[in-house]
Amino acid sequence: MEPFIWLALLAVLLVVEAVTAGLTTIWFAGGALIAAVASYSGAGVLMQWILFLCVSLLLLIFTRPLAVRYMNKGVAKTNVNSLVGQKAVVIREIDNLAQTGQVRISDIEWMARTPLDGEKIPENAVVVIKEIQGVKLIVEKVKEVKE
Repeated sequence: MEPFIWLALLAVLLVVEAVTAGLTTIWFAGGALIAAVASYSGAGVLMQWILFLCVSLLLLIFTRPLAVRYMNKGVAKTNVNSLVGQKAVVIREIDNLAQTGQVRISDIEWMARTPLDGEKIPENAVVVIKEIQGVKLIVEKVKEVKE
């Protein structure tokens, strides 16, 4: 294939990427660029396609996770996900075996459970939210610091 065909594909992929801004085609644009260089260097059509596919796949596998992490850096957690890591106060003793437990955070009451079934957390204890399972908060008692 002629190098200008690969360059045209590169341009189309970059335009699609600019329009979507969602890291969708940038990996294939890299593959098209390498295939264009290979075509200009005199590589055969089969080698151009192999380079296009291999480079695109390698970019997708190895750089996409880094790029996604970088692009999502600083994005504030919203809704219920923002509760993880926050502290709450127990307003009803937490006992998984008895199916009891409630906490209050930001004037909202939530059902709460501990990660382990045998553990109990008394009223007025301060807990930290570790995860959310359905409508229940999974909490752990805050370790008391001795001075």
